[in-house]
Amino acid sequence: MARARRHKSERPTRRKRSSMASKTTVPEAPTLFSRRIGDSEPQEMNVARSFSEALSAHDPDDSGPTAPSSITQVVIPRSTPGLLEEIASTWQLHPVVVDDLFHANQRAKVDRYDEVLFVVIKAAVYRDAIEEVEFNEFHLLMKDDVLVIICQGDRFIDGTPIPERVEDITAYFTNEKRSWRTDRQLLSLGPEALVYRLLDTAVDTYFPVLDGLQDDKDGIERQVFSGDTAAAERIYLLSQEVIDVLHNSTHLNRLTQALGNGAAKYAIPDELRAYLDDVTDHLTRVLAEAGELREALSQILNVNSTLVAQRQNEDMKKISGWAAILFAPTLVGAIYGMNFDDMPELHWAFGYPMALGLMLGLGIVLYVVFKTKKWM
Repeated sequence: MARARRHKSERPTRRKRSSMASKTTVPEAPTLFSRRIGDSEPQEMNVARSFSEALSAHDPDDSGPTAPSSITQVVIPRSTPGLLEEIASTWQLHPVVVDDLFHANQRAKVDRYDEVLFVVIKAAVYRDAIEEVEFNEFHLLMKDDVLVIICQGDRFIDGTPIPERVEDITAYFTNEKRSWRTDRQLLSLGPEALVYRLLDTAVDTYFPVLDGLQDDKDGIERQVFSGDTAAAERIYLLSQEVIDVLHNSTHLNRLTQALGNGAAKYAIPDELRAYLDDVTDHLTRVLAEAGELREALSQILNVNSTLVAQRQNEDMKKISGWAAILFAPTLVGAIYGMNFDDMPELHWAFGYPMALGLMLGLGIVLYVVFKTKKWM
């Protein structure tokens, strides 16, 4: 059965962040979450209200960030213009990076400005109820041994909605799946390993999306062969979602290639390059499956157009057949309705029954002929 779907124009407008604070309300102070990963062991998550406070919670000491394999991770679930300005001022960011931080809806990319690495990652979530792919954007800033993760949407990078309560967010990061305690070998490779892990997580979100699109494609096939007239619109809308997946995964693929090209220049460990190659392989699969889906939907659209044309041809046959059947008695009635004085059988007592019989007989004969030829 075809799933009801609203028109694209009815999509809800995604939440946009204002670049200026309201004059009538006091903006709520942002909440930052930071933790140190020392000797490949993630420590306890700390809650801060400013960027400087998040960094000061991990000041160098005997086992601080200056120790080998030490990484400081700062997560910003909901950023504010004031917080972004603080980050830009603290790290003296390049004006181009500052401009990118204040503007979301960017393509996946990687840029390096002096000592700062700036990465934009796009993760995906499939909303099956309305057959739409939702893309969530994340900005990563890495300087020295500090990695800042800025969420631009309402979800974390694995697709989990960002909770409202601080306790719930802390519980999210302390979960065994997200504490990274099983990735000690990977974390020993430095902060670039966190960038890889986040990139790998983002790429993995595309596979459930492809599964959802594949299921809906199968549903469309059944809808097409059942003769549902709404199938064509659904094909067009689902094709648009597949194209969006192709575009975003293509940019992610270019991102991984750029990271790979800079591996030698910035002395990235060979072990981390192997992990990056694994992400590239996953992206290759995503691109291949998305391309196959796009081709399959194109073929389904052609099949649907052929079936529609066939049904229209059948309808035209029936309309033409009934038109011919009705034309025969109309012709007889038109001739005998001309009221000329000298016409055969005009004053004959059985002329009227004969005309009616001729009309009915011609109609029956034509109906039998068309029925035999399967026009009716």
